[in-house]
Amino acid sequence: MAKNMPAVALAAVPGRRRRIVELAQEIERRGYAGLFCPSLGANFSLCEALAWNTTTIPFCTAIAPIYARTVSDFAASGAFVHEVSGGRFALGIGIAHGPSHVRMGVVPGKPLADTRGFVERFQAQDNVGPLPPVVLAAMRKRMVGLAGEIGAGVIFANACRSHMKESLAVLPADKRGDPGFMIADMIPTCISDDIEAAKAVNRRTLTSYGFLPNYRNYWKEAGYEQEMADIEKAIEEGRREDVPKYLHDRWLEDVSLFGTAHQVREKVEAWQETGLRTVVIVPSSAAGNQLVAMEEMFAAFG
Repeated sequence: MAKNMPAVALAAVPGRRRRIVELAQEIERRGYAGLFCPSLGANFSLCEALAWNTTTIPFCTAIAPIYARTVSDFAASGAFVHEVSGGRFALGIGIAHGPSHVRMGVVPGKPLADTRGFVERFQAQDNVGPLPPVVLAAMRKRMVGLAGEIGAGVIFANACRSHMKESLAVLPADKRGDPGFMIADMIPTCISDDIEAAKAVNRRTLTSYGFLPNYRNYWKEAGYEQEMADIEKAIEEGRREDVPKYLHDRWLEDVSLFGTAHQVREKVEAWQETGLRTVVIVPSSAAGNQLVAMEEMFAAFG
């Protein structure tokens, strides 16, 4: 059994938003470590709902793109949720990805400089009340190092278990040893006795990330240079349908959780042994929708 309960990724799906809040209450009752709210599904609104409708569980945006709002608006909204929740809220921020920049109509600058500037301006807001801690989304080592310098934690997504210790080595020793410094990873998870079906679900979930250069660059850093080169060649040649075949089983085992309930619990413990403080289950199901995936998770972890 995992030595610590995992956290859960929770998105407010249109048409099921009230049910999602009820699920959050159930997740809290069952003792999960936290709630991580992805940028899809109005995560700031969901976090405000969590502030009013839960009492003990910590939660955060995972992540809020820094280009989506003005810094002053982030500060005012963040301070509100932080206060109403009794200090359970953390603002997880990141630069997001190329397609989202197009949707937002923004032209980003340098990721490290933009992130540093955002945090400096955010923390300088002094007219909205106490501000929530800021946690940085990171993949490669320079952003992880920046999180250790200016943040209250770091959130990975789709990271490699085999590479986690090396990634965390760039953090100052006092941050690695501080239980209050968040170290989390959002991990696609499918719990099923049908192993091949579970792998297929996670591979579909992760295929879209294979088209994003920042993820490919991270996976190259983690040792998957040939696989990423094959993907880049397929994209260049217009063979987009070939991308999933380069996301092979060894890679899938390294970045996601799949298998029986017992197998997934064992793998969560293996992740925790890398220094990852918070395993964030991102649940999918081989047998149904998000609600089915949640029930499978509840059965696996109690």
